[in-house]
Amino acid sequence: MEHLTLFDLNRLVKEALDTNLEPSYWVVAEIGEMRSNQTGHCYLELVEKADDKVIAKMRATIWAYTYRNLSTWFEGITGQALQPGLKILCNVTVQFHELYGLSANVRDIDANYTLGERAQRRKKIIEQLVEDGVFDMNKSHKLPVVPQRIAIISSPTAAGFGDFMDQITKNSYGYRFKVKLYKAIMQGDKACESIINAILQIHNSQEEYDALIIIRGGGSQIDLDCFDDYDLATHIAQFTLPVITGIGHERDETIADLVAHTMMKTPTAVAEFLISGVRAFEEKLDDAFARIYHYTNNALNLHTQQLSTLGYQLKASARDKLSARLYRVDHLNERLKIHTLNQLQNHQKRLNLAQTSLNLLDPDTILKRGYTFTTVNGKALSEAEIKPGDKMKTVSARKIIISTVETQIDKNG
Repeated sequence: MEHLTLFDLNRLVKEALDTNLEPSYWVVAEIGEMRSNQTGHCYLELVEKADDKVIAKMRATIWAYTYRNLSTWFEGITGQALQPGLKILCNVTVQFHELYGLSANVRDIDANYTLGERAQRRKKIIEQLVEDGVFDMNKSHKLPVVPQRIAIISSPTAAGFGDFMDQITKNSYGYRFKVKLYKAIMQGDKACESIINAILQIHNSQEEYDALIIIRGGGSQIDLDCFDDYDLATHIAQFTLPVITGIGHERDETIADLVAHTMMKTPTAVAEFLISGVRAFEEKLDDAFARIYHYTNNALNLHTQQLSTLGYQLKASARDKLSARLYRVDHLNERLKIHTLNQLQNHQKRLNLAQTSLNLLDPDTILKRGYTFTTVNGKALSEAEIKPGDKMKTVSARKIIISTVETQIDKNG
């Protein structure tokens, strides 16, 4: 029986591949594994998945010179390094070695494909969030005028968290914020689950907060992939408090940024946002107090002036009225003096005349002439109203006679 050695068989395979394959192919694959050695060569395992199951696999190599140029260029375009889990479009030559078997040599990588793949995935997630009706939910919350009770999700060792705390606690205005950290992993495969668990802890907490802040320091684009996750985005969008993000990247907005109430570029910017909000409120209060003082002071000055004018008018009016009344009093006093003097003179004349008459009508003189003087109830007989039973007193020069009226007879009757 004719037979081949293994080397001969592998050589036939190599010759068949070299004869029938194109010099190179553009292939879409995911980087399953990746490592580099001391010489600078990069060794990869390219895979293809269907429903998260690997359906194809091939070893690949990027030689040192090509790897240095490709990796630098790729990271400059996409903002992320070549690493496992990344889907790429690469130009490869297929090689078969009698000893090492089948492998691919990566000659070029289309960075725009990776950008497009990422953009397409983001687009689908955003469209799903909009379709689910949750994309703008968090933005409907009203951020308190002075948010000072803050829940923070971050890694306690992250530089971004330290920057935030330095800024918020050492602000030049002396504002005080109540801050509580909920620890979470902020990058990698477990980041989404960790952040979601922290969100649920805050939701179930008995603490009262004004806002939730999610912060981390800067990093590569791949480090921020967890913030483009659908499940994380839905939890942020539907959270019961306003969510403020400061994920620490300048070029792109993550989906977490888009569904949050407010997006700031860095953790420090979040701290400045909170401080500036309190400062703006304080300035409004200062302005309100200044306007109240201004209006009150003007009103007091106006009323003081009006009172002064009214007081002057009252004084002038009172003075004029008093002068007029004093004049009237003086005039009346003069008239009273004249009238009193005339009355006194008249009365004096009457007294003199009465004295003369009294002298002429002195009862003793008249009585001595034989006349009598009769009174009834102390009144002269001519003036008294007499009725039967009244006592009559009759005085003569030498006697007094007391009698009782029995009958009154009218001379004309």
